[in-house]
Amino acid sequence: MPQRKIAKFAGWLPKASPKMTWTWPHLKLLYQKLEKVTRGEIDRLMIFMPPRHSKSETVTIHYITYRLKADPRLSVILGCYNQRLANRFSRRIRKLAAAQNIPLSRERRSAEEWQTTRGGGVRAVGVGAGITGYGARLVIIDDPVKNRAQAESQAFRDHTWNWFNDDIYTRFEPGAAVILIQTRWHEDDLAGRLLRSMSDGGDKWDVLSLPAIAEADDPLGRKKGEPLCPQRYDKAALQRIRRKLGSYSFSALYQQNPVPYEGGLFKRKWFKRIVSRPPAGLHWVRGYDLAVSTRDTADFTASFRVALDTKTGDLYIADGFRGRIEFPEQRRFIARCIAGERDTRHCIESALHGRAFVQELQREVRFAGRSIRAVRVDEDKVTRAHSWTARAEAGKVVLVAGDWIEDFLDEVCRFPRGRFDDQVDAVSLAVAALARDGRGTIPGNGAWGF
Repeated sequence: MPQRKIAKFAGWLPKASPKMTWTWPHLKLLYQKLEKVTRGEIDRLMIFMPPRHSKSETVTIHYITYRLKADPRLSVILGCYNQRLANRFSRRIRKLAAAQNIPLSRERRSAEEWQTTRGGGVRAVGVGAGITGYGARLVIIDDPVKNRAQAESQAFRDHTWNWFNDDIYTRFEPGAAVILIQTRWHEDDLAGRLLRSMSDGGDKWDVLSLPAIAEADDPLGRKKGEPLCPQRYDKAALQRIRRKLGSYSFSALYQQNPVPYEGGLFKRKWFKRIVSRPPAGLHWVRGYDLAVSTRDTADFTASFRVALDTKTGDLYIADGFRGRIEFPEQRRFIARCIAGERDTRHCIESALHGRAFVQELQREVRFAGRSIRAVRVDEDKVTRAHSWTARAEAGKVVLVAGDWIEDFLDEVCRFPRGRFDDQVDAVSLAVAALARDGRGTIPGNGAWGF
């Protein structure tokens, strides 16, 4: 279809949004790829960049607007991890389109779907939403993964894959171009599956991958170790982020190199700090992971006390227990812990008989004034464990001496591929409780969800 004669994308940007910075080297490389999409030289483009490096601003907001200005008949599908984000982007595109004097229809003007007076426009959808009856010549998928929980969920990855193939791919008009923009979360995310499908005869994708810290053969020609956009995140800022996230998440989100666990999420060398006694005055939480059965192949019941030293950032783990005990003994064990640990709040997963335990114990007069909680767990085991992996990698997990340590380390360093995970789950439950209000304390009695 005929298009209006307008400047190239790189020249149009500073005129469309003069207050923004468009001269960073990584953006200039991005413009080159987008120009090839505009000319029809690339019809499948993946863009991998770290968070907060202007990928959505450049591609989703401005490139869509640029293409609609050139051809108001262009039909666009914009997909995001949920409808709310897709709608937010859609509103911003429409606002910019109006400022660019693109003729907009007054009849169709919702965030989910709006049109120009020439019949083009934007259809915004979240992952899983159907798009029956709407075709597109430009499809942009921006961040199909919301968070770590989704990334680690096999069910969600399957759901996203099926949505892309069944709902998105079937909407392509002849000659349609597709741009997938994301930070990498997992080796099996949407980008990972599309890349693997190339070797099986699937669509061939042009890939622009820009790590936050330069590695060998950098697309920008940076020296190894140089930051992608030092004006926003210099070396010190990126190293601070790496320490906070841990190597697993940083490698994926910032280096665009998601790697599978190498036998374990934790490494034994991270747990070198063992003390005979913890500092005084810490606020302790004991987490319980209760087993259903006592047969030899069953899970164990596990429990640990955990405290956070808010002055140093050290996480203390103490008084570990692991054993196959039956239902009545589980209750007696919990009661003994509550009675003997007056400085400790106690949290039990609400699944199975955990909530019943809590209700019974709260009714006992001898435990009046003690904090005993039932905790609803919504996230998978790996996602919950991520709440303390970065701290462990930074050497900020301290074990309080006891005969439980070797068994604990054996399980932790095999997680999540090991046979058992009860001790990891118990610690993760306690860590989540500590983080509930950010002070290392847990208010009141009742139930929470994490």
